Amino acid sequence: MSNLVNSIENYIKCLLEASPSATILLQRKELAERFKCVPSQINYVMSTRFTPERGYLVDSRRGGGGYLRIRRLDLNRERVVQLVELLRSLVRDGITPQEAIDFVERLADTRLITRRESLLMKAAVRNDARQEEENLCRLRAAMLARMLEALLHES
Repeated sequence: MSNLVNSIENYIKCLLEASPSATILLQRKELAERFKCVPSQINYVMSTRFTPERGYLVDSRRGGGGYLRIRRLDLNRERVVQLVELLRSLVRDGITPQEAIDFVERLADTRLITRRESLLMKAAVRNDARQEEENLCRLRAAMLARMLEALLHES
């Protein structure tokens, strides 16, 4: 099975290398047919070889029109360390709604989070009130930090 897993992994990595956007869309069933295996073996490869820790995001949908969307993250250890430091300062100093939105947009631009995740995060930190209290700024920063920590834990 190890040879099969390695073959599937190498095939997917070749496709990702050829993709200008570092993103590919595959059908689990077609991939299983290509490698003459069951779809659960494809799932095994996705869950062990294409993890966020290894620099990949995988979205999947099961069923007849199901797919696998695999995206290679452009993220190195140095950038993660910088991000964690920034998170700590955000919680300590607080953050305005616009600073939070700008920060989330930067995360989306660097492909650390998806467009959908950015929309959710921006909805959570947006405030319509004209006057901000210091506690609200800290609360917003803490919420943003918790969301980002959850994403980093998964990556």
